[in-house]
Amino acid sequence: MARTNGNSPSFHSGNSPRGRVSPLLFLGLLLVGGCSVGPKYSKPTAQIPPSYKADGTWKTAQPGELVQKGNWWEIFQDPQLNTLEEKLTVSNQSLRAAVDRFQEARDALRATRSSLFPFVTAGVTPSRQRQSQKKALFGATSPVNYSDFMLQGDVSYEIDAWGSVRKTVESSRELAQASAADLETIRLSLHAELALDYLTLRGLDEQKRLFDSNVAAFEKAVKLTEDRFQGGLSSREDVELATTQLEQTRAQDIDITSARDQYEHAVAVLIGQPASSFHLDPAPLPATPPVPPPGLPSELLERRPDIASAERRVASANEQVGIARAAFFPTIMLGLVGGFESGHFTNWLTGPSALWSIGGSAAETVFDAGRRRAVSDQAIATYDEMIADYQQTTLIAFQQVEDSLSDLRVLDEEARTQDAAVAAANRALDQSTNRYKGGLDTYLTVITAQSAALANERTSVSLLTRRLTSTVLLVKSLGGGWDVSQLPAVN
Repeated sequence: MARTNGNSPSFHSGNSPRGRVSPLLFLGLLLVGGCSVGPKYSKPTAQIPPSYKADGTWKTAQPGELVQKGNWWEIFQDPQLNTLEEKLTVSNQSLRAAVDRFQEARDALRATRSSLFPFVTAGVTPSRQRQSQKKALFGATSPVNYSDFMLQGDVSYEIDAWGSVRKTVESSRELAQASAADLETIRLSLHAELALDYLTLRGLDEQKRLFDSNVAAFEKAVKLTEDRFQGGLSSREDVELATTQLEQTRAQDIDITSARDQYEHAVAVLIGQPASSFHLDPAPLPATPPVPPPGLPSELLERRPDIASAERRVASANEQVGIARAAFFPTIMLGLVGGFESGHFTNWLTGPSALWSIGGSAAETVFDAGRRRAVSDQAIATYDEMIADYQQTTLIAFQQVEDSLSDLRVLDEEARTQDAAVAAANRALDQSTNRYKGGLDTYLTVITAQSAALANERTSVSLLTRRLTSTVLLVKSLGGGWDVSQLPAVN
């Protein structure tokens, strides 16, 4: 914004009357600093449903319950997962970068807050000069050598008459708080991503165990068909069918190893280790934890760090509107200069060598071709944009909770049905195997039963993995135990 500088404060030495400033004028300028322009901030509204659709299934959250715990991953009661999550907190590079961004925001606030105080400079200027023979500065016609010793301090201060500086500080503080909330959002996302990768990896371990078991069973089946073929009780076709089933299962078993390696590598990166030097031994899936209670929808606004970040950016944008409006008013400056000046070092810092000056200036932009109006309109549009972002963030948060609750409810019902399907498939496999051994059925019936049993058992493992990962997603959508009260004041 273009502003004229006005007249600089004049400097006078000694007790010259021109160097005096009216105390009433000085006090008046200071009192003006209590004014402020711009809209008063009020927290934006959001559409809050009265309850979740699954509210009848889970009770209202109480303090100290599952999702309220800071280390929420402990609900899975898996020591290996707990250890990995702790390593992530210490060594994850993305989390370190987020911490650095928060520190940058705090440093920016410190720099902005310095504008609330006077700017003071001081300098010493000793010099020795020779007058030109062609220009007699002191009325002499011959060269003259002379010295000049100056010690001077300058104080300049912008009176925050319209609250522009204060609003700038508040805007920086709110952005720093938004950065702190962003840090918590990243922290929650990284911990959730690690839990998802780890649980998926354990699900693949369970599938690997299942395929290893079936490979061993199918090897016995091939041996059985070969013995029966040698005894004239089965055909070569039965042997080939059993061999085909065995090799297909082996191929699927090998494919699981490749997928598991990728998740293991992902876990290594999350905890800040090279993938080549990290390994997790196979282990079973954790037990399915109880479903964290979702609480009331209104509580979600206080529990999600991304919502807190969006709200803080609305507050910062509101301050920017006030800053833009303050630009329509004059800039008021105070200046003070004091020091000593003498031509001789011996009496440099004595009373007669003292000088001082105090003054003020006010500058107002007379014409800027609509620039201030455009900046003000831009600030208002940004404020409206931040409100829309905040409201969209809340809508997405409610959606994510509803999605996770729906997934867990459906998966719970599906798991019970799938358990019955696994039991029926295993009974059918036992019956078909016995009938084949008794010569009542061909081996094709056994192959069909084996495929059905393996598919149903694999589906059962997949459902268990999905229930565990859906629990992680629900905890994440509920804020992972974070609360807006944990947002730092940032000074």
